[in-house]
Amino acid sequence: MAAVVRKRSRRAKYITLYSPFLMKETKHELIGEPIETESGRHQWARCTRSRHTQLVNLDAIEAESDRSGAVVHVSKEDARRYSPREEYQIGDVIYHAVWEDVGIVRAKDVISTGGKSISVQFERSGEKKLIENLV
Repeated sequence: MAAVVRKRSRRAKYITLYSPFLMKETKHELIGEPIETESGRHQWARCTRSRHTQLVNLDAIEAESDRSGAVVHVSKEDARRYSPREEYQIGDVIYHAVWEDVGIVRAKDVISTGGKSISVQFERSGEKKLIENLV
């Protein structure tokens, strides 16, 4: 008797946002899970046309009819430079010099060797796991 294997379809949530790259409103796919910060819930949104990602404030989207103000601009100047010797908190904005990319810390984990790692959602590189607090 053969078992029926059902493939789970990935349910994506889409919103319409202003794309600064295309300079018009386009459809964006919300990536990953929302990140709770003191300024509200933030989540990455990827433009379905240009594939560029931007961090958006979900609370601002729900509160306003004009969604262009919901885009959270993350720049290299606002970010901490990544170092494997430093410790980071969820919601911290970091800059990775090798990849020349800015991202936000989404989660913290303990790896099998007992060390610590962070999951960072970068604008261009996507989600990456990085070492933290290396002694």
